[in-house]
Amino acid sequence: MKKKPGEKIRIGISSCLLGNKVRYDGSHKRDRYIADSLGRFFEWVSVCPEVEYGLTVPREAMRLERNPGSPRIVTISTGIDHTEGLLRWARKKLKELESDNLCGFIFKSRSPSSGIRGVKVYANSKLLNRRGIGIFGAAFMQHFPLMPVIDDDMLHDPRLREKFMEKVLVYSQLTKKKE
Repeated sequence: MKKKPGEKIRIGISSCLLGNKVRYDGSHKRDRYIADSLGRFFEWVSVCPEVEYGLTVPREAMRLERNPGSPRIVTISTGIDHTEGLLRWARKKLKELESDNLCGFIFKSRSPSSGIRGVKVYANSKLLNRRGIGIFGAAFMQHFPLMPVIDDDMLHDPRLREKFMEKVLVYSQLTKKKE
């Protein structure tokens, strides 16, 4: 699919950052700068791993547990492990996203499904470390290793935002030439 002159660059984004009430407690994490300011330049492709996987809103909160290198995503109170189901969903979703012509992705920071850095990992109900990566975030970066990614916290650092935008523009130009 060829981009037309003036067409917005397509960027994947965690759905809650656009104001969609998809979080475990029925809330959102709308980021006005992202949704309004950056929205003038980008066409958003909204993704919520938990809801698209089939969990309800509201739902029991989840967290990463066990090995930080290959954590499990587990509900906090009942201990239901959603890792395999979420990974199956992610494989299908990543195949779909291949045809969406994305040039980057903005993830929700510290999310056990979407976080790309700094996600808390627990073992035996105690905090093990804060170096985890969310289940979908990790799968996305493995599937699209060259695609620029950032989280909402990093995006508010002017230097990191500028680097991300530059990478997105370069990626857009490189993929445009392939089309």
